[in-house]
Amino acid sequence: MAIEIERKFLVNGEAWRSLGQGTPYRQGYIATVNGTTVRVRIAGTQGYITLKGFKTVLARSEFEYPIPLEDAATLLEQFCDRPLIEKVRYRIPIGDLVWEVDEFTGENQGLIVAEVELQDEQQAIELPDWVGAEVSHDPRYLNANLVRHPYSRW
Repeated sequence: MAIEIERKFLVNGEAWRSLGQGTPYRQGYIATVNGTTVRVRIAGTQGYITLKGFKTVLARSEFEYPIPLEDAATLLEQFCDRPLIEKVRYRIPIGDLVWEVDEFTGENQGLIVAEVELQDEQQAIELPDWVGAEVSHDPRYLNANLVRHPYSRW
């Protein structure tokens, strides 16, 4: 079973922008039931379908599979709740970790968060200067919740 262990933070300033290349993402949710989700995503030119299990403190099961781009586009158009999540993701390697900074557009314009995946929930990490308040435990920042309650309406 694949387990995702992730911490999420708000981003301060602009120093992170020169550290990674951005890839456009469009994603939507077919189902969100009892803390589980079925997500469809287009990252650049690749489609994916992802199933995520119930989240404990920082961990949840995750199964992600590549699918044809055309299938992903059709699923986003015909099966997913609105609004879709639109963002640019920047992958920033720092030490042994890769930070993923998501700059949201569309209904979530103005929100910028950084995520880092860990090996275990107790793993110590050094925060880059541009990383701000931790929001790992705040459900408003889950992408699936940003569909129902976009950042622009907070």
